[in-house]
Amino acid sequence: MQQRWPDRLWIVRHGESAGNVARDAAQTAGLPRIDIAERDVDVPLSPLGERQSDALGRWFAAMPEEERPDVVLTSPYRRAMSTAERLHRTGGLPVAPADFVIDERLREKEFGVLDRLTRHGIEAEFPDQAEFRRLLGKFYHRPPGGESWCDVILRLRSALDTVSLHHGGRRVLIVGHQVVVLCLRYLLENLTEDGILAIDAAGDVANCSVTEYRFDPGAGARGGLLLHRYNVVAPLEEAGAAVTAEPDAAIAAR
Repeated sequence: MQQRWPDRLWIVRHGESAGNVARDAAQTAGLPRIDIAERDVDVPLSPLGERQSDALGRWFAAMPEEERPDVVLTSPYRRAMSTAERLHRTGGLPVAPADFVIDERLREKEFGVLDRLTRHGIEAEFPDQAEFRRLLGKFYHRPPGGESWCDVILRLRSALDTVSLHHGGRRVLIVGHQVVVLCLRYLLENLTEDGILAIDAAGDVANCSVTEYRFDPGAGARGGLLLHRYNVVAPLEEAGAAVTAEPDAAIAAR
């Protein structure tokens, strides 16, 4: 029987972005809006995010080539693509950027009217949305023009179908965003709303952290992916790169 899933699947959140830094500054200052000049899709890595990406690339480079990722899927957002490119540049990926699969289904959760607002800003400008979110919870709340976690999960179901259809038996790296990492865990581990929100509440997904699954032929009727590590930042710590775990720009809408 043909193997449906990859042999190994790594899911990496992008390195720290300029948006993460701006969001942290706005929260600290108690400002309603986050000062970002670019569209969210165009927000670059911060200098620290570049160092984090390079550190992770060196970690992958230390593996034998036959154990490194041989398929790379990335969000089209600049911070995710730049992370993947730096992994390649530091020797961590035998896959060239020209061969990356850029998949819009891996993009950041869309915040709609709440984009660039801090929690204070949302409560001041859209108190009805703050109340809706309190009542519905982040899993089901969809801000006007934006997405709920369920919406993200819907597109990620399709992305995982593509992975299983085209990349069975391969070693696959996905570079995405915090909510993408969490929602992929929800899908791959068949979690409940309470289960994934408990994981989320336990701590943010760190920038350039590694979540890894490995194929087990004894898992289910056709084998399956089992969690090997989650949110691991040891590659950054070993390289002396600071670990950051700021939520993405619209923290209250996440």
